[in-house]
Amino acid sequence: MTKSDDVRQSFRDQAAACARLGSSFMQRLCSLFAERLTESNEVFAHVLQWPGDPRPSHDSVPLRLCGALHWLVLAGMDARLAQVYPPNEAADEALWSAVDAAVQAHEATILTRLQSPPQTNEVGRSAVLLPGFLEIARRFPGRPLVTSEPGASAGLNMNLDRYRYRLGALAWGDPDAPVALAPEWRGAVLPEPPARLTVAEKSACDLNPLDGRSPDDRLRLLSYLWADQTERLALTRAALQTLERRPVQVERADAIAWLQRRLAVPRPDLMHVVYHSICWQYLPKDQQVAGEALLRNAGAHATERAPVAWLRFEEDGNGPGAGLWLTTWPGGLDHSLARADHHGRWVHWHGADPSGR
Repeated sequence: MTKSDDVRQSFRDQAAACARLGSSFMQRLCSLFAERLTESNEVFAHVLQWPGDPRPSHDSVPLRLCGALHWLVLAGMDARLAQVYPPNEAADEALWSAVDAAVQAHEATILTRLQSPPQTNEVGRSAVLLPGFLEIARRFPGRPLVTSEPGASAGLNMNLDRYRYRLGALAWGDPDAPVALAPEWRGAVLPEPPARLTVAEKSACDLNPLDGRSPDDRLRLLSYLWADQTERLALTRAALQTLERRPVQVERADAIAWLQRRLAVPRPDLMHVVYHSICWQYLPKDQQVAGEALLRNAGAHATERAPVAWLRFEEDGNGPGAGLWLTTWPGGLDHSLARADHHGRWVHWHGADPSGR
């Protein structure tokens, strides 16, 4: 296959993923790119000859290009493009004509946007992570948590303890919180949660952290969401509203070097939870191996007084959705807690082995 064949296949793969995740508009847009891309302008030529790996699991070229176009719409920079974007409807020919014109009119801007990978900071994933945190607190009652999140983007999921949830029969959180998460709940009923979830310290890093209080960065976050998925857009706006009242700090750092520093610090009388969601796959394989080695080494030195937990919601190739896994130390048992939609629309909970700890 040629480079351009690889790029077209990446758009087809992204179209299929968008269909599975409920975005008919993005499915159409990515399919049009797969069929109609030519080297008719500098943007399309650059995309077709992408210097790296264009696949959704690597450089994610389709979402880079689609995010740049959505940014033009959200920023009010292209009225013709906005007319063919949701909530408006347009035939394929009208959509492609507006996209082609927008790419030519905003060539320099789009080329700049293509240089950066997408950052969605999916708030719906908090509904997958929160049950994992409740499981940790249930297993280690009365132990305040210290949290470390690599790949945190703008840190919206760092405020997961500030949101409200309906998780099957369980209602949890601040009833007045702007962010309300109620995924379709499948599988087992959640165990009775602890009376309190106390987070003593939060820390996070990202290679390119975004500032949720910056208008430019807020727009950037929203642009990578899919224009026909209004609930995701509304949730992100509500999480940004929460961030104004509950600001967090995301350090600019390499994930593995940062984890090494975080895990080197003893935390007696606290539970150190390292957690992440749909970010591990974007690390090079050698860094994934190094990161897991760091965590398991820290776990090998954990004690009952200073335990460590590793909570991760990541693509594992098993389907449907992605897997939620928990490992706690001392002990080091790996528990498959749930499978869930990548955007948090549904959670199939099966819980940890009750004999393990």
